[in-house]
Amino acid sequence: MNPLKTKRIESLDILKGLVIIFMALDHTRDYFHIDSFLFDPADPEKSNLTLFFTRWITHYCAPAFSFLAGISAFLVGRRKSKNELTSFLLKRGIWLIFIEFFVVYFGWSFNIHFNHFGLLVIWSLGISMIFLAAIIRLSMKNILILSVVIIFGHNLLDNIHFDQNILWSILHERGNFTLFDSIKIRVTYPIIPWIGVMSLGYYFGKFYNKDVTPEYRQKLFTKIGLACIAGFLILRGFNLYGNSNPRLAFDSFSQTLISFMDPSKYPPSLTYLLMTLGPSLLFLGNSENLKGRLLNFCATFGKVPFFFYIIHIYAIHLLAAILAEVTGFGFDSMVLDGFVSTNQQLIGFGVNLVWVYVVWLVILFMLYPMCKTFSNYKLNHKEKWLLSYF
Repeated sequence: MNPLKTKRIESLDILKGLVIIFMALDHTRDYFHIDSFLFDPADPEKSNLTLFFTRWITHYCAPAFSFLAGISAFLVGRRKSKNELTSFLLKRGIWLIFIEFFVVYFGWSFNIHFNHFGLLVIWSLGISMIFLAAIIRLSMKNILILSVVIIFGHNLLDNIHFDQNILWSILHERGNFTLFDSIKIRVTYPIIPWIGVMSLGYYFGKFYNKDVTPEYRQKLFTKIGLACIAGFLILRGFNLYGNSNPRLAFDSFSQTLISFMDPSKYPPSLTYLLMTLGPSLLFLGNSENLKGRLLNFCATFGKVPFFFYIIHIYAIHLLAAILAEVTGFGFDSMVLDGFVSTNQQLIGFGVNLVWVYVVWLVILFMLYPMCKTFSNYKLNHKEKWLLSYF
């Protein structure tokens, strides 16, 4: 029996699939690359272009996830009342935060003690959805204004610091905290400006309404995407407003390029968002008529991004644990306290970057049938409401 026909917008699924595939590459590097436990791949004085761009390409993931989640919320809202959409966003947001703290945490660590939590990308999506549940009550014009003010104005907060203030850290400043003498919290994704990125995506969702022609949408997205890229180059080139991590000049071109292409991500600076959202919009403006097996491959992951996110973490970590066992480090070395790169027992573990890419491809092809099967199951069982949370 043929799968039920769907009205999904393929270009959105392709972009989701692309960025989640890139994300899997960086997570594979986290666990398998021998230098992951020694230095930051974005450090211009220690990295190289190949390693840096292996890390850099994943910068597109979080902004694209957040922006596309906003578009998806708008599309879902076309068949729901405002009250129904508010309820859905609240429940979905709480669900994602729960998943971050327990399911994702265990996948990263394999640690049953649950004493080290990170406020990471799934947390960011969840908390942004909770805020979006209120923001959708505004007019579309005011949603746009609010989104632009948050994205373009939040760097004015860069010089405001409150030592060991977890509430301020959750709002706008990366930090590490210890609660109740034993529970460690690492705030990696402060909520500002992520809530603005998602609400901007919600605003852009209106361009997928039937009264908007594809030609107009594609031209508009292309123009805005190019303007964002130009804005990034100007602001970054002249070290102007919008980044707390100014570019540096080195004697080596490669080091200078690494510094130039590495604007602040935690929290995401204006230049970081222009650098990442610009090409994403450019892609959406020029991919609606693209066809091909490779794009279908990407779209399969993009149709079930949350499902893939969960299982790929467990798959990568499990394969890394097997490698640790056979190379003498032991499976226990992969039971982690916090983030993988901070665990000193793994210094000396891992493979070179070529093998990282090989492992990444193996993981993609290993998980593809599972994602394809789950995607078809969701498509053919729309009556099962719980599937909407995956």
